[in-house]
Amino acid sequence: MSRFGGLLIGLTVAALGTPAAAGAWTQPKGKSHVILKVEQMTAYQGFDPNGAPVDLPARRRDAAVGVFAEYGLTDSLTLQVKGDWQSGEDAFVDFEGRGPIEIGVTWRVWREPKTAVSLYVGYADGGEGRNAGYAAPGEGDSDWEMRLSVGRNFTGGTAISPRRSFLEGQVARRVRQGLPDETRIDLTHGVHLGEDWLLLNQAFGGLADENGPRWLSVESTVVRHFGNWSVQAGWRQTVAGRETPDASGPVIAFWRRF
Repeated sequence: MSRFGGLLIGLTVAALGTPAAAGAWTQPKGKSHVILKVEQMTAYQGFDPNGAPVDLPARRRDAAVGVFAEYGLTDSLTLQVKGDWQSGEDAFVDFEGRGPIEIGVTWRVWREPKTAVSLYVGYADGGEGRNAGYAAPGEGDSDWEMRLSVGRNFTGGTAISPRRSFLEGQVARRVRQGLPDETRIDLTHGVHLGEDWLLLNQAFGGLADENGPRWLSVESTVVRHFGNWSVQAGWRQTVAGRETPDASGPVIAFWRRF
């Protein structure tokens, strides 16, 4: 598959399943959470340069175990670290190794009781795994990302929030070394089903510079809270794209609040 980057167009859930864990809401000073995420995507088809589905030469499999952590340096400044270990295979490669490691900070620019606005700046160091979903293992070097996030909480009684919920939008620019630069957009929606359950719906899209590849995936997950622990499980499915695999598979995550 040729290279593609990531304009993320999504309903993407916050790590802890609460508005405080979404990108627009920073962690309180001294508070943190850690997420261990396991996923395995499989594709038998891909999308050609015109966006039409075509059979791949062989099955493509991508598995990853990732860690994401946030820590509140102050009430308005949060440190973020994430990385993963990958394995996979397709018609051309069979690989295993570290994916990119990213570190960054989120600064809360503005907040009122229901709305928050934040800016994120991060640096990623590429690994021997896939540093972008479209790229061959090891392709790509270091990346910089800047991201603007806007989030709002809702209570019941509106068309988009029949229960307690939140909605967030993110716009980002990722400058890459060795891969096309990317523009990203995320939209986040989560609906609380009582105190212990959260329903999350996601859609991920991608667009790279230089008329590069693109994709659109959807993901739905359910989160169950157990005190300071949470468990998330669901499914991700690619629904459209260009020069990208038509992949799908399960997503499982374990969260711990400190």
